[in-house]
Amino acid sequence: METNKAIAQQEFNPVMKKPFRYKSAVQGIPLFSILIFYFIVIAYPLFWMVINSFKTTEEIFANSWALPQSWLVSNYAHAWETGISGYFLNSTIVTVSTCLLTVFLSALGAYGLTRFEFKGKNTLLIICMAGMMLSPQVSLVPLYKLIQALGIHDTYLALILPYVAYRIPITILLIRAAFLDVPKELEESAFLDGCSTWTVFTKIFIPLNLPILLTGVVLTAYFTWNEFMFALIFVDSEALKTIPAGLMQFRDALQTNWGVLLAGLMISAAPIIILFLFMQKYFIRGLASGSVKG
Repeated sequence: METNKAIAQQEFNPVMKKPFRYKSAVQGIPLFSILIFYFIVIAYPLFWMVINSFKTTEEIFANSWALPQSWLVSNYAHAWETGISGYFLNSTIVTVSTCLLTVFLSALGAYGLTRFEFKGKNTLLIICMAGMMLSPQVSLVPLYKLIQALGIHDTYLALILPYVAYRIPITILLIRAAFLDVPKELEESAFLDGCSTWTVFTKIFIPLNLPILLTGVVLTAYFTWNEFMFALIFVDSEALKTIPAGLMQFRDALQTNWGVLLAGLMISAAPIIILFLFMQKYFIRGLASGSVKG
């Protein structure tokens, strides 16, 4: 009895567990150090941009790390009235259209690659994988000539169609990996109940794989909202420019209001940050579900 009592005291004695907790904490120091360093690297430019977006140009050059003497919220109002509002609307139209088209077409393509057997299926899959290796810069000249030939230069379509084409390969592969996990028994039961192929796609595959679809939306939105090269070359009209290309107008050869420019950058960065904060749960789940099978 005394032996059993001593063993029980050792098992439930919190003092006996302290060395193990201390050992775990010591082992976690390298990981915590790396994460803290990574956080500093990411937060450093963001914090600098935030505090300087409320300053005048003179304050920024005098001491860019000091807090503003007076927080100039007017910088944001000035940036919005100067042209950011129009650029913001254009970016929203292009980004929303690109995300909807990319995810919808990719979901249809992934459904066909996972649930239908046809000649050239593996070749088509290889072509999709090869599309991920093609850099947009390589095809800039032929793509520009193609857009001119189609007569869509200096329109929203000049940006939307190339964005969709370059985002479809990676999105198809992500969604296809998730669709492979859907049991075929669900599909067969739906067909026995009289459902069509379209009904199976919209009522079973889409709801079950919503996280990976939202992941595709986030990845596509991030690329489209921040893309600069196509937005600068394929669109000439000031009224159609998106935020990355439009912010170039805020710079002047002789004088630049850096406070207003940084305020414009903060306005342009805010939607993507907010989108990721609201969808990060689905984003992580989508990446995890889309990486199980290939």
